[in-house]
Order: sequence, then C-alpha cells, then structure tokens
Amino acid sequence: MVGRREKLSTIENDVSRCRACVRLVAHREQVAVTRTKRFAHDSYWGNAVPAFGDPRARLLIVGLAPAAHGANRTGRMFTGDRSGDWMYRALHTYSFANQSESLSRGDGLELDGAYITAIARCAPPANKPTREEIESCRVYLVRELAAMPQVRVVVVLGRIAFDGFLAAWRESGREIPKPKPKFAHGAEAELPGGVRLLASYHPSQQNTFTGRLTRPMFHGVFKKARALVDA
Repeated sequence: MVGRREKLSTIENDVSRCRACVRLVAHREQVAVTRTKRFAHDSYWGNAVPAFGDPRARLLIVGLAPAAHGANRTGRMFTGDRSGDWMYRALHTYSFANQSESLSRGDGLELDGAYITAIARCAPPANKPTREEIESCRVYLVRELAAMPQVRVVVVLGRIAFDGFLAAWRESGREIPKPKPKFAHGAEAELPGGVRLLASYHPSQQNTFTGRLTRPMFHGVFKKARALVDA
C-alpha cells in the first residue's frame, strides 16, 4: 500500500539530519574538512543532500549519489560539478530550469515541473555506495514517491540508480511490469498508473569524457521527457 502523503520539505529536512550509515557519515565529513585544492576556501555542506526542485513536478529525475566536491560541497543535487553542468543545460534546454548553470544553492536556479532526487543521499567513497547503504537510504525515495502522485515521467541515471528506483517503486506498494524493465540508455517502460520510465547513462565524467554519453544522447532523453510531460 502506498504510504501516507507528507510534505516534501519534511522529507528534505529528515534527509539533511540523517546519520544512519556510519561509513558514509565519516567520509562526507572528512571530505568537508580536508576539501580539495580547487575549493580549499569553500565552506562544505558535509551532510546528507536533500532532493531539490518543484514540489508539483511531473518529471522526477533519479541519480546515484552526491559527488564529494559537488553536492557534498554545495548542499544541492547536481550542483557545482561537471555532471551538474550537463544536467542543468539539458533541463534549461527543455524548459525545466530557468538557467543552464548550477554553481551554488544561492545562484537563483529554479526548476519548473522537475524534481531531482537520488537513491543515496551521502557522498560515498569512490562514488560507490554499498548495497546496504542504498537499502538504508531507500526509505526517503519511497516517501518522496508517496508525496508526489502527480509524477508522470521518471528519468533514471545509470544502472545502479535504475535498479534502486525499481526497488523503491516496489517498496512503495506499486507493481513492477513483467517482464521486469531492463536498463539501457534510451530504454523506456510503462509503469502502473500511467507513469513512463526513461533510462539514461549517468552524466559522470567517466561517461562523458570517454564519449560513452554524448550531449545529443543525453538531451534526447530529456526531449522525450518534455514531450511525455506535455502530452
């Protein structure tokens, strides 16, 4: 059964205070103290990173986890790193964001009809949360799904996030189609309730620098999302 409705702001506050995973808490706080040379004078967020966007969103974007010197530094999803450069340019191109850059929480960025979350909310060592850490964090995505019944399109970034989202979808009381959707860049699936699931490679430097993910490929996913939302 789908959980009770609650305000997204309540969930975001709970995320910001979360200290459930000892390894992740230690890592995110160590990074916030040691920093990196490029951001040596910045004040790091160093906490779990809450979701961000329009609470009325019909488009939900699901990533993997905050970057150590990106969202873990700025305190906002996909903000302050190369992945965010790709994300917000795409969202701006298709009228989901008022600007194409994402530098800090105070830069004036606003999302229109889109909401960005992740399957893990703390920056993990080597960008790899463990299965247990993902499972521990899943409650927040389950709560967000319950709080956003108006969502009609979900874009999931990367195979791990894809599997994590489907697990949260099931845990929220919704059915998984049979056969179970498989991850591939550009893959689409129809979920119960008229929700469309779109898959994309994650805009990590590992994918973008190697050409595995190109801007036309990435933008194509959000062009499709725009058309589905408008329909």
